Amino acid sequence: MVRFLKWVIVTVGILAGLIIGAAVLIPMFVDVGKYLPNIESMVTRQTGRSFSMGDDIKLSLFPWAGIRLSDLTLGNPEGFEKKPMISVKSFEVRVKVLPLFSKQIEVDKFIVDSPSIVLVKNKAGLGNWEHIGAVDTSSSAQKSQTQPSRDTSASPGTTSTELPIKSFIVEQFDIVNGFLSYADKGTGLSKKISDLNLNLSGISMDKAIAIVFGAKIDGKPVSLTGKVGPVGQNPGATDIDFNLMGKALDQLTVSLQGRLIKPLTEQKIDLALELKPFSPKKLFAALDQPVPIKTADVSVLEKLSLKALVKGSAKAVTLSNGVLVLDDSTINFSARAQAFEKPDLKFALSLDKIDVDRYLPPAAEKDSDGKTSAGDEAGNTGKNTDNPDSKSTTTDYTPLRRMVLDAKVNIGSLKVSGLTMTTITAVLAGKNGVFTLDPFTMDLYQGKAGATARVDVRKNTPATNLHLTTSGVQAGPAIRDSTGKDIIEGTMASDIALTMDGDTPEMIKKTLDGEGEIKFLDGAIVGVDIARTIRNAKADIGLKESTPEKPRTDFAELKIPYMATKGLLKIEDASLVSPLLRLVARGETSLIKEDLNFRIEPKLVATLKGQGDTKDRSGLLIPFVITGTWEEPKVTLDLEAIMKNRLPDADEIKQILKGDGSGDIKKKDVEDAAKKLIKGLLK
Repeated sequence: MVRFLKWVIVTVGILAGLIIGAAVLIPMFVDVGKYLPNIESMVTRQTGRSFSMGDDIKLSLFPWAGIRLSDLTLGNPEGFEKKPMISVKSFEVRVKVLPLFSKQIEVDKFIVDSPSIVLVKNKAGLGNWEHIGAVDTSSSAQKSQTQPSRDTSASPGTTSTELPIKSFIVEQFDIVNGFLSYADKGTGLSKKISDLNLNLSGISMDKAIAIVFGAKIDGKPVSLTGKVGPVGQNPGATDIDFNLMGKALDQLTVSLQGRLIKPLTEQKIDLALELKPFSPKKLFAALDQPVPIKTADVSVLEKLSLKALVKGSAKAVTLSNGVLVLDDSTINFSARAQAFEKPDLKFALSLDKIDVDRYLPPAAEKDSDGKTSAGDEAGNTGKNTDNPDSKSTTTDYTPLRRMVLDAKVNIGSLKVSGLTMTTITAVLAGKNGVFTLDPFTMDLYQGKAGATARVDVRKNTPATNLHLTTSGVQAGPAIRDSTGKDIIEGTMASDIALTMDGDTPEMIKKTLDGEGEIKFLDGAIVGVDIARTIRNAKADIGLKESTPEKPRTDFAELKIPYMATKGLLKIEDASLVSPLLRLVARGETSLIKEDLNFRIEPKLVATLKGQGDTKDRSGLLIPFVITGTWEEPKVTLDLEAIMKNRLPDADEIKQILKGDGSGDIKKKDVEDAAKKLIKGLLK
C-alpha cells in the first residue's frame, strides 16, 4: 500500500511537472500572432463594429497567467466618423496560477495604457454607442420558449454576499493617460475628460484600498485621493470605512470621512463633510464663467466654507454640527428630513449677522435726464397694466398639504433694504396644509417688533391671517434707512390685524380685511407743513404772500386708526395733537383703484397742551383735501369751507391768544408761543 502511494505521488509530481513545463514552454514556441485575424474577425462579428489589434501580443501561463495586447481599436457604426469609438494603446494583466487552486486570486498587475472613448450623438439623436452587437430576435424568442422558467422569489438564506473565494489581491491597478469625450451634434454640447489617471494600490478584502485619481475636465484639473475599505469577506454585508479628499479647479477642496453601514442591507451612511474655504468669485473665473449675480458690494463672495455631520438612510437624513461661513457671516445649523414622500422637515438655524444689501444687485443708476434704468429699453416699469384675471394661474398646493415643517431661526443682526434688525427669533410650523409663524420677534430701532401669521392652504385659495405689533420704535431713522427719505419722525407703536385670501397681489387687494391703529409720539411729519398751508391760504385771500420753507409739521401725538374691508381702507378720526395746533383726518383709499379721498382739518388753538389733551378746543380752522392717485396725489385747500367758517378778526385772534383759562400753562407762555406762530403764519 505504501509503495502504491509512493508511485501515485511520483506520478502526480511528474504530471504536474509536465503541465508546468508545458505552461512555460508553450508561450515560448507557439506563435499566438497567427491567430490574430481570427480574433479580430470574431470580435467584429460579435460587436457589429470593425475591430483591430496590434501585432505585439505576449502570453504567459506560469508562474503568472498573463496577456499583453496593444493597439486595440473598435470602430464607429455606419453614419459616423471613421475614427475609432474605443482605442487602447496597450493592455496587460497577470494573475498568479497556483493560488487559483486554493480559491485565492492574486493579480500582479492590471494596466490599461491610453484608453480613449469617443461618444457622439448625431443630429438625429442616435448615439454611436447604441446597437453594439447583432441581435437575433428569433433565436432569443426560441430560447425564451424552450428554457424552463426559474423561480426568482427570494428564499431564506439567499441574502449572503460572501464571495466563493478566500482572498483577492491586486498589487497594481493602473489606468494611464485616459481620454473620454462626448459631443452632441444636435445641441452643440461638447465635454472632454483628458489626462485621466487612476491608481489603486493594496487592493484586498481585508485592507483599505488606496486611491489616487486625477483628470482634466474640459482642461480643468480634478483629483481624488484617499482610502476605502476594507470591504471584508462578505462585501456589502459589513461596514465600509472611507477617507477621501477631492479637489477641483485648484479652488475647491472637499473632505469626506465616514462609513457606509452595511450597504446591501441597512444602507446607511455616517459622514463628516468639510468644504474647505474657497472664493466663489475665483471658482467662476476658473470655470471661465461670469459670476451669476451682480452685487452692490464688489468685495463679497470671496469666502465660503461648510462643515457638517451627515447621517442618512433610505428613510431619513440628519445634519448636525453644521457650520456655513459666507464672507463675514456664520450660520450654525442642524436639520432632519424623513418621510420623503411628504416630506417631514425639521431644522434649526442660527446666523450671527448678515448685510443682505451687499449681495443684492446695485441700485439703478440715473441717466442724464435723471431717469433710472430700472425699466427695460421700451420704457416698461414692471407694473402690470393688463387685466389681472386674464393671466391668472392656479397654484397646486398639494405638496404643501403633505408637508410637515418644524423650524426655528435666530439671527443676531440682519440688514435688508437699509433696515437694520437685531435679535430676531422666528418659529415656523406646518402640518396638514396649515402653516404658522409664532412667534416672530425682533429689536428694531430702540424698540420692539413682532408678528404672528397663519396661512391655510387646505383649499385651492390660500387664506392668511396676520397680526403685527411694534412698540418704542424710532420711526425717523427706520424710515430714513429703508427709503432714504424723511417722511415722519417720532416714537412709533402699532397694532395691526389683517386677513386676506389668495396668492396674487390682485386677489389680496380685493379680499383684504382688518383693523388697527398706528401711533406716533413726539415727532414730526416731514414733507408736509400745515402752518405753511394755512399761511398760503391767507395769501390766496390777499392777506400776505407765501414764502417757501422746508415742509415740516411737529406734533406731540399722531394717531391713525384704520379699518379695511374688501380692499377699501377707511380712516376715521385720525388725529394730530400739537401745541397750538390740532388736526383731524378722515377719508378712504382703494387698494384696487389706488385712489385717494381724504379731508384734513388743521385748527390753530390757544393751548400749549399736546399729548393727553382731550378737551375740544375752538380756534382757527383751515381745511384742505387730498385727492388723485397714489402716484399723483393732489392737495388743495377747501376754500368754500374757509369762507363759510369766516376768518377771525383781530378781536377773535386776541381771544384765542387769551386761552381757555384752564390753568395748565401760564397765559404769557401761551401768548408768546401764539404770537410766534401767528407771526410765522402771516409774515
